[in-house]
Amino acid sequence: MAPLIALLGGFTVLRLLGLLAVDALDAWQPAVRGALALMFVTTGIPHFVPKFRRGFVAMIPPALPWPALLVTVTGVLELAGAVGLLIPPLAPYAATGLALLMLAMFPANVHAARHRGTLAGRPVTPLPTRTALQVLFVAAAVAAAV
Repeated sequence: MAPLIALLGGFTVLRLLGLLAVDALDAWQPAVRGALALMFVTTGIPHFVPKFRRGFVAMIPPALPWPALLVTVTGVLELAGAVGLLIPPLAPYAATGLALLMLAMFPANVHAARHRGTLAGRPVTPLPTRTALQVLFVAAAVAAAV
């Protein structure tokens, strides 16, 4: 739920700041980009925290090679994408890349849900909920890209 809270809470705070005083945030798209950046920092950092990393590695479907490397690469891409979202000329490309990354990572979420995976000792989000969240997250990235 942390990514959802980061996205929705971040959007709300950034949009309010835009309405009240910060000209750079006085539109919905910069607020979406900032909220997505916060969300991807929230999801990217745990790729490198041991108690979460083990769960991420276990999420990788067995057909894919080098699961630890894939977790590292996806974590780096999430963090790089978060930075890219904050640089206006790069933001559309970063948002598009992050949308594609989320689609590419979705099979790991399916695998984890079907095999009762855990992250930091807690069960992963059930597949129907995870699918709905994924649709929201990808839609936010697409909105940030256009």
